[in-house]
Amino acid sequence: MLQLLDFNENPNVGIYCRTNDSIVFLQQSLPKKTKRLVGEILGVKVVELCIADSTIIGSLLTCNSSGAIVTAFTNKETFLTLEQQGLRVFPIKDIINAAGNDILANDYGALVHPELKTTTIKQISNILGVPVQKGTIASLGTVGMAAVVTNKGCLCHPKATDEERQQLKKVFDVDVMIGTVNHGFPMIGSGLVANTKGAIIGNMTTGIEMGRIEEALGFLE
Repeated sequence: MLQLLDFNENPNVGIYCRTNDSIVFLQQSLPKKTKRLVGEILGVKVVELCIADSTIIGSLLTCNSSGAIVTAFTNKETFLTLEQQGLRVFPIKDIINAAGNDILANDYGALVHPELKTTTIKQISNILGVPVQKGTIASLGTVGMAAVVTNKGCLCHPKATDEERQQLKKVFDVDVMIGTVNHGFPMIGSGLVANTKGAIIGNMTTGIEMGRIEEALGFLE
């Protein structure tokens, strides 16, 4: 299922939301109707979250089915909330610590900002239970916002090089396509939240962009 949506009139839904195949973590203070719809479209349990007194949880958190990586500024309450969902949790104590912006992950692999420390990368691999590689998308280190990946497909920044797309395919074991969201915006992760069951898409996204999302993430089968 695909659904055009905004969060309090903001089409950058990926900045305020993060999901895997069983839970969606949502910013607080959204209308009940919106929360219910997000849960229905993604086919998951809805958990409201605040990270480091901020609503931008899509930028500060990344997760797959096994674990979650969060910024080190996360408080104990948020940490506990994540663990109560059955996830292993690791706070990034690195200069680069906006986990959602800098880590792209599914259940097969993870791609991370090239400047992350080796010790941090090992921890990420342990927590998510997948091999981790450094890399860029469209020469950007903020790989978590330059693409969206599920266990069925990947949609990435239109300026991703052939080499970068090959690396994405290898790391995540899915087909990779390029596209945009919200009427031509290349940072896919800012306007798209997806798992294998559905996708929430910024409401400025065009029909042609929707078609690309549907194809790239395997919703046409």
